Amino acid sequence: MSAAPLRATAARRVLDGFGNSLRSTSLSARPTNVEELAAVLQQAREEGLNVSFRGNGRSYGDASLNTNQLSIDNRGMTRVLSFDPATGIIDAEVGVTIEDLWRTGLPHGWWPYVVPGTMFPTMGGCTAMNIHGKNCFKAGPFGDHVLDLDLMLADGSIKTLSRTQEPDLFRAVIAGLGLLGAVTRVRLQMKKVESGRLKVRPIQTHSLEEMFDCFVERMPQSDYLVGWIDCFAGGASLGRGLVHQANYLSAKEDPEGRSLLALDAQGLPPSIMGIPRSMMWRFMKPLTNDAGMRFINTVKYHLPEPHDHEGVFYDGHVSFAFLLDFVPGWRNAYGDSGFIQYQLFLPDATARRAMREALELCQRRGVVSYLGVFKRHRPDEFLLSHGLDGWSLALDFAVPAGDPQKLWRATNDLTALVLEAGGTFYPAKDAVVSAEAFARAYGERLSRFLAIKRQLDPQTLFQSDLSRRLLLY
Repeated sequence: MSAAPLRATAARRVLDGFGNSLRSTSLSARPTNVEELAAVLQQAREEGLNVSFRGNGRSYGDASLNTNQLSIDNRGMTRVLSFDPATGIIDAEVGVTIEDLWRTGLPHGWWPYVVPGTMFPTMGGCTAMNIHGKNCFKAGPFGDHVLDLDLMLADGSIKTLSRTQEPDLFRAVIAGLGLLGAVTRVRLQMKKVESGRLKVRPIQTHSLEEMFDCFVERMPQSDYLVGWIDCFAGGASLGRGLVHQANYLSAKEDPEGRSLLALDAQGLPPSIMGIPRSMMWRFMKPLTNDAGMRFINTVKYHLPEPHDHEGVFYDGHVSFAFLLDFVPGWRNAYGDSGFIQYQLFLPDATARRAMREALELCQRRGVVSYLGVFKRHRPDEFLLSHGLDGWSLALDFAVPAGDPQKLWRATNDLTALVLEAGGTFYPAKDAVVSAEAFARAYGERLSRFLAIKRQLDPQTLFQSDLSRRLLLY
């Protein structure tokens, strides 16, 4: 007896991008194992539905949306299949989160090599988007630490991929946006750490040029480097901000550090300035406007974190890594129109000029970013990866309720600037880049990816709102 039609039985869910600016209604299925997943894909093929994948919905734009089609929720497949405390190798299903990784590894002295600013993305999302962290200049992206993975193809068959077993497909699936099949399992190498905390040095930089110079000087002796930019500052102070340099501590440097590997020694504070974290976004909302954020940025710039006489402070891995999780629901502070993030990836040779032009452009247009995050990157081996030998600037823009076209015109000009500078884009964050711009940025790499896509998925079973916007078929 055949299964009841998905169109009649599957739940309908209104899904959103993390920026709260894009929403769509989809059918939703949550398989709990590979057999159920294969059955769902077979039904989708029979019913003429296309399929996208979604974890915890941390992509900012439309990468995990699939309007009026089928969205597969990978949070039903959440088993850690194995973990070796001697080697730090973890084998996990697609719905296992970054939080699950560190909670499994840290008590044994292992931390994920690469984590984003939130602990809630799933292994599937991290693989599909090839996420990066505050150490991308040194550790590279998530995919650099994937040892092998299982991919379920459109016909339900499964391939195991690695750098030695179908390496071309391996390099296309990582950063492949979930468009070549369903990743069901990922085996990952974690990093050995000897202390539960990091030594952090906050450094005030007075201009964008000084921030670049600070990174160049400090990268050789840093494990993490990330810059925060006050996007309201102009003139000689354009691009001013704070750099945070962080380093792992050895057992010799931090004899008490091993005790801080325990899970109860990590985590985030229950309150901020006496306000429960879960309520904090409500206090942020009245300040989430140009005047309020200009004030907050000025205070942040002039009052960095307290530090000792050597200019450093000590922070746990969790509190240093997951800044975005300090305030649950912080995205709600942007109101009903939400926000978008536009992240410029620029080659080293053109980054200083292009980044300065980007900040000046936003100020002229009156669409100043409320949060600017600055990083150094290195190139990687994956076909559609955003990584390059260069720099990135992530800009969070509130979507104006009254005149959103003002923002869209500014982002169009930012896209032109990125292309002229020879840069790339990051689909995990993107909501606005056109198919033409994406194709110009990725060129022959995109052609190779699409050739693999047509071979493996000729009926284009795997689609999303993002893939249709970027014509990735």
